[in-house]
Amino acid sequence: MNALDTVRASFDEAASTLQAFLDDPNCLEQVGRFARAAHETLERGGLLMSCGNGGSMCDAMHFAEEWTGRFRGNRKALPAIAFSDPSHLTCIANDFGYDEVFAREVEAYGKPGDLLVAISTSGNSPNVQRACEVARERGMRIVGLLGKGGGKMLEMVDIPIVVPVAQTSDRIQEVHIKVLHITIEAVERLMFPDNY
Repeated sequence: MNALDTVRASFDEAASTLQAFLDDPNCLEQVGRFARAAHETLERGGLLMSCGNGGSMCDAMHFAEEWTGRFRGNRKALPAIAFSDPSHLTCIANDFGYDEVFAREVEAYGKPGDLLVAISTSGNSPNVQRACEVARERGMRIVGLLGKGGGKMLEMVDIPIVVPVAQTSDRIQEVHIKVLHITIEAVERLMFPDNY
């Protein structure tokens, strides 16, 4: 297979992964629930929090910056944070172990009515699971962006969004970022209709 064939095959696989997501009514319903939960959180003055490892941390950071910065048009900054600061992560990992790096931040910032977006392509990341446990204790709602059937986190979150079919992190993450962008757009359309 030459490079062009590889490129085409990869785009075809990405397209079929997205199509499988679109063909599942439950997937679309869960994204709608995510948008409603984010909107309700912001309308009540709550905080959106996100976490994940590796590429999922990049998605968590991307999600947070779209709220505090700008998405489609200028509007007020909205409260969102990704747990990604290296000094916090390494401090917590050093003092309490890597499984606690996100849980301690949820404990520090989370309050009833806030929303945690927990991202794990396997659904089995121990440190993201621990964040979910602490979020539950603090009366927060939890959205899980998951893959590979949802893993252990499927039962730990209020709104599970599980990418079907895909078995590799890259294909799962490609759908996750679409879900994040579309959720932000849906909320913005409600809160800032003049931007559309």
